[in-house]
Amino acid sequence: MVVLLVAFAAAAVLGLWIVRSGRKGASIAHDHDLDGPQKFHARPVPRIGGLAIVAGVTAGCMALSVTLPGSAALSMGLLFCAAPAFLAGLAEDLTKRVRPALRLAFTGLAAALAFWFIDAAIARTSIPGLDTLVSNRAGSLLITVFVVAGMANAVNIIDGFNGLASMCSVMMLLSITYVSFHVGDPLLGWLALAGAGAVLGFFVLNFPAGLIFLGDGGAYFLGFYVAELAILLLHRNPGVSPMFPLLLWIYPVFETLFSIYRRKWLRGRPVGMPDGAHLHSLIYRRIMRWAAGERSARELTRRNSMTSPYLWMLCSTAVVPAALWYDSTAVQAAFIALFSLTYVVLYWRIVRFKAPRWLVFRQSKGRR
Repeated sequence: MVVLLVAFAAAAVLGLWIVRSGRKGASIAHDHDLDGPQKFHARPVPRIGGLAIVAGVTAGCMALSVTLPGSAALSMGLLFCAAPAFLAGLAEDLTKRVRPALRLAFTGLAAALAFWFIDAAIARTSIPGLDTLVSNRAGSLLITVFVVAGMANAVNIIDGFNGLASMCSVMMLLSITYVSFHVGDPLLGWLALAGAGAVLGFFVLNFPAGLIFLGDGGAYFLGFYVAELAILLLHRNPGVSPMFPLLLWIYPVFETLFSIYRRKWLRGRPVGMPDGAHLHSLIYRRIMRWAAGERSARELTRRNSMTSPYLWMLCSTAVVPAALWYDSTAVQAAFIALFSLTYVVLYWRIVRFKAPRWLVFRQSKGRR
């Protein structure tokens, strides 16, 4: 637990310093855009929370190298490989001028580095045809780079509300921790715990008050870190089902795929054009009715934060079975299908104003 506590403390302290050092939103590190289709905050907020998470993970890995001799090569190698993805995202946070394609390219570079230096490779998938492709080194590299870059982008897409992406990442990391210790791979378990501790250090400042944002740097780093740990777990432990990473990631991944389908084929718009029709955006606008019409900073922040628990529950319906049945490909595939069906049904009911009544939260008259 020392690793988790050190990572938590380092992230929380640096995050608090970032929050306190800002001068009423005047810094270039603040998000001043309050009117975009995916903007739901009420005041400028520092969006370099990724710095705190990276500092926390680094501190946790340093503590791990003391308590678990021989761990430094993998832990520091993983952080080294993550640098291109994180720095590209951080550059966007500070300049707002780094194109999505360039950020994805740097994330792909990070995945390639991890493929070569720490052997984080996808070599089996249990998917006919794809297994043949990943059976050779070049095909494995291609699929690994594609998957890691896609996961990093997926985490960035769900990073729309206070605590949403960060808590989902914590759940995924804890799932990896459980499976790692269960299959006798404690090094990966401790690395996952270091990540969970660092994200929780950020989380206490992000949720519910929204004092600091994850930013592109934090989202890309978290997506890369979670993806690489899951791939390493699969690669190092034959008893883990190839479907484990997919079920673990299914919420952000399916959100991304469904968004591509919705934008390209349903609305005829460019895939990369931001919009406000993600599931989390619909829940914010149509489920959280108690805040309808309220425009004060306090009410908008509260409405923002109360949206995230709905998606945490959705994410947990995949993360929990991924951990419990990590060795059963059939069960994992069944839960992937069940999640996909649940997401589509829920989305279409909400978009057509037919959300289940038990989902709708209304504020009592006494609190208005």
